[in-house]
This record gives sequence, structure tokens and C-alpha cells, in this order.
Amino acid sequence: MSKAERYVSNSLPEPQAPQLSDDQDRDTEPTLLEQMGGLPGLVAATLPIVVLIPVNSLYGLTPALISALGVAVVIAIWRIVRKQTIQPAISGLIGVAICAAIAWFTGDAKGYFLYGIWMSLALFIAAALSILFRWPAVGVIWKGLNGDDMAWQKVKLARRAYSIATAGWAVIFLARFIIQRAIYDAGETTALGITRIVMGWPLTLLVTALTVWMVRRADAAVEEAENVGRATNSNRSTQELEAENE
Repeated sequence: MSKAERYVSNSLPEPQAPQLSDDQDRDTEPTLLEQMGGLPGLVAATLPIVVLIPVNSLYGLTPALISALGVAVVIAIWRIVRKQTIQPAISGLIGVAICAAIAWFTGDAKGYFLYGIWMSLALFIAAALSILFRWPAVGVIWKGLNGDDMAWQKVKLARRAYSIATAGWAVIFLARFIIQRAIYDAGETTALGITRIVMGWPLTLLVTALTVWMVRRADAAVEEAENVGRATNSNRSTQELEAENE
């Protein structure tokens, strides 16, 4: 190889593997809806109730509870066979088992909904307290799921965005508790089941859309704060160098 060829070869930049940008990395992360099992997962979660109500009316409590548990098991197996995320199905199966156990011990099909009613109240209190203490639950849970740090908590606009998202969930939880508790006290099991479905995945989709919007606003606020911080540090370093040279 001649000297000219060696010079040209050494002058050429070495090829580098393409790297994903931060936006592309975020695009590959599962969305909030996907982490909850997607729309099919949300709809499938209501199937045990869809089966429970008519079977209870026709054949009684025990067959209804067995049917609801059977549906939950089938859903879990179906997700495993299709190699989908099974965490939502397993959680749903455990939830159905708990609800069925409560209904069995109370001796009434409406007892199936007690766990969900009181869990809604507990979740409302947790969400409200997280906003009060300036650690909104949506921010903590979202960043925890994605393995990110909690730097957003020091950014006012990001904290506000997560607080709005958390407040949306809090409103849903409180509405579920108030309305379903009233129907439970009235002893209307069929109406309670229908209300549970109506206030289930449709409202979850609505508040999930709000959450995604607020998460994006929070991410933008954190990124802007980081850019301002880097610019401030750069200016400070420049001023220090100029002061040293004087």
C-alpha cells in the first residue's frame, strides 16, 4: 500500500453502529395500555362478571362462582398459549379468586363486588395523599415501571402534569366507590354488575388517554429543565475560564 493510500485510509472515519435516540428508545418501550394488557386485556377482565350475573340468576351462587373462576382460568391459559404478557391475566385470576371467596363467605353474589368497591376507596385515598405530599402516584409508578430516576419530582411543571394524571385516576376511583357502594346497599346485584362493567374499561381507557398526555408533558418539562441546567453550567464554566485568564 502506498503512502497516499495509507493516508486516505487513516483519514476515513471508522464505521460506527447506529444508536437509537432517546425518542426511539421511548418508542420501543411498552405503552401504559400495553402494560395493563391492552384493550383485549381490559375487556377480558370483565368476562367473569358477564358470566357471573346470568349464571347466578339461573342456577344460583355456587355455579356462578365456579363459572367466573373458570373463565378467569381460560383467559390466563389463552394468554400463555399466545405467548402474551400474562401478568394482567394472573392478577385478574387472583382478583377473581378473592372476589369469589368473599361472595362465598357472605353467601350472596353481590359480595363478589365488595373487594372492588373498597379497593376503589383505598386507591382514591392513596392517590389523593400522593398528590398532597407532592409525589403523585402516576409519576412514581410510571418511572418505576420503566426503571427511570425520580428527577422529575424536582421539576414543577412535570410534578404538576403527574398530579393532574393522578387526580384523574382519583376521580374515577372515588366515583366507582360512591356509585357502586350505593347500588350494593340497595341489593341490586344485576345493576351492580352492569355498573362495574360500564365504570371499568371504558373509564380506564379515558383516564389512560389523560395519563399518556400528561406523561408526555412531564417528559418535555424534564427535558427542558435539563437543557436549561446544561446551558447554565456551560455559561458558568465559560465565565470562570474568562475570570482565570484575566
